[in-house]
Amino acid sequence: MKVTVLNQHNSVINQFLKELRDTKLQKDSMRFRKNIARISSVMAYEISKTLQFQTEQVTTPLGIAEVNTISDSLVITTILRAGLPMQEGFMEFFDKAECGFISAFRKYTDKEHFTIETEYLAAPDLNGKTVVIADTMLATGNSMVTAYHALLKNGQPKRVILASVLGTKKAIDYVEKEIGDNAELWIAAIDPELNEHSYIVPGLGDAGDLAFGDKL
Repeated sequence: MKVTVLNQHNSVINQFLKELRDTKLQKDSMRFRKNIARISSVMAYEISKTLQFQTEQVTTPLGIAEVNTISDSLVITTILRAGLPMQEGFMEFFDKAECGFISAFRKYTDKEHFTIETEYLAAPDLNGKTVVIADTMLATGNSMVTAYHALLKNGQPKRVILASVLGTKKAIDYVEKEIGDNAELWIAAIDPELNEHSYIVPGLGDAGDLAFGDKL
């Protein structure tokens, strides 16, 4: 599986990551959501360089200009709820894309063990399309793998792009084992480990709670 890590090169994405991790700035949930969206917009721009294009003609006030436009049929799919700001960021650039949504949550069997459950899926026909599956945190990789297999019920994509803000090597290894070369991963940064509750360390905390408030 091809993995592209965006913070390996200096860019504004590193500033956004710093602000996401900062416990003082995290108190502003609007700013937290915005920084996830901005990272996703930068990611969308970088991904756009790898898409297929076609030449079209456009009429200007003074003549005809030839422009290259995206020819891929895109579907931006989000894992609820932490992935919603990523959806916003991707749609800033891919405004003509279709959208999909899938729920994936931890169902604990005890304090330390859980499974990933899905209850909701809304997505268009995926046959022959380029599908982005966006989830802010790639901690264990279970949610991403579960979402990937659930979405295949809606058709066979031409290309699958997994997109995350933050992940771990353990999660990437798991995704590669379960999905392999059927998808590629674009991620802003990779952290070294998980704690005993399967949260990324140093990470940034619970992205869903920080973006939208605590849940019961």
